[in-house]
Order: sequence, then C-alpha cells, then structure tokens
Amino acid sequence: MGNVKSIENAVESLPPTELAEFRRWFAEFDGKAWDKQIEQDAASGKLDQLAAEALAACRTAPTLGVTVAASAILCSVTHPQ
Repeated sequence: MGNVKSIENAVESLPPTELAEFRRWFAEFDGKAWDKQIEQDAASGKLDQLAAEALAACRTAPTLGVTVAASAILCSVTHPQ
C-alpha cells in the first residue's frame, strides 16, 4: 500500500490547475476501465439474466418503477416509438 499512499500524497499536493488536469485524466481512465469491464461482463454472459429480466419487464409491465428505469434503453431499442 505504500505506492497508493505516495500517489495520494502526490495528488493532495497538486496545485489547482494540475489537480483539474489530473481529474480530467482520471475520469477518462476510469471510464475506459468501466467500459472494458462492462464489455467483458456482457461477453461472458454475466449480464444475460439482467437483460432478460429488463426485456420481460418492458414487454409485460412498463410501469414497475425501478425495473422500467433499468430497462429503458432496452425498451427503446427493442420497441422503438
């Protein structure tokens, strides 16, 4: 953990402009890591059950609140207006 602590210390000591630059870089870095994980999960089938549930909810009961929010994208793709 010494490496993490040294990174924390370095970030804490950045002047505001460099901190802003670091934040932009890290947001992009983190977004790419998230995208890669989602792609891997989708390819491995980890998301299949969730997708099936969202599609079923879209077809049968589009007023189930959270379920609708989770399936909104799938609904718009599978049932375009």
